[in-house]
Amino acid sequence: MANKRNLKKAVKAVCGNIAGECIISRNLIPGIDVEKMNEAVLKVADLQYVTIANTSFSFDKTPKSFENTHDYRTARDKYFRKAYTRLAADFNKGIEDVVALMNSALPADRKATEA
Repeated sequence: MANKRNLKKAVKAVCGNIAGECIISRNLIPGIDVEKMNEAVLKVADLQYVTIANTSFSFDKTPKSFENTHDYRTARDKYFRKAYTRLAADFNKGIEDVVALMNSALPADRKATEA
């Protein structure tokens, strides 16, 4: 991501689309488990809130803590790369959990069968 603003917009878009799919499915698919779909919408909202809240973090060292600015930049870049990778992994895990819950809410005749 180029910046936090774009990251937050992407998170909101993904969560909004998934919540929309849950609501549409809940209203249009006969026999779907309504309570599970409501739970999925709430999990998506919680995931969005937590992910956006966790996008802001800072490097706890200053350039004076290092011998030169190159070492500082290298350490700072490594820190942010690790933090954003962790944020993305946690977000993707949350999305997978919501999708699994959505799939479990489908009636048996609507589930895809393996070939």
